[in-house]
Amino acid sequence: MSDKFKVLLVEDNYMNKVLVREILTLNGYEIIEAKSGTEALKKLAMERPDLILMDLHLPEMDGITATRIIKSEERNKSIPVLALTASAMKGEEDKIISKGFDGYVAKPIEVRKLLEAIQISLAARKTGEGEKAG
Repeated sequence: MSDKFKVLLVEDNYMNKVLVREILTLNGYEIIEAKSGTEALKKLAMERPDLILMDLHLPEMDGITATRIIKSEERNKSIPVLALTASAMKGEEDKIISKGFDGYVAKPIEVRKLLEAIQISLAARKTGEGEKAG
């Protein structure tokens, strides 16, 4: 498949956005960016990402609310949404997944863990198994 996977990166922190964009671009992903949950919903209406990386703490509309709206729409249900969070302590994973996320990536972001979580989610989406990434 020559098409690049398209990732919607929803992050309002400039340094985190630059870091994730660099990692994903170097690994062959196409990036769409949004700075808020509201902007993410607008981009989603125009684009079809293969995966969404969603910061939890965003201006206008937080990542949890945006994810709930995204997942409530039939056409978006199959798009994996991974939470980007600094609050990924023990026991947080279940809480995050119970809010509609398909997995999460802890901040500060580790390159290997980020790429692993994305690959697992994309593979699960392709096979339709819906396995959780984390």
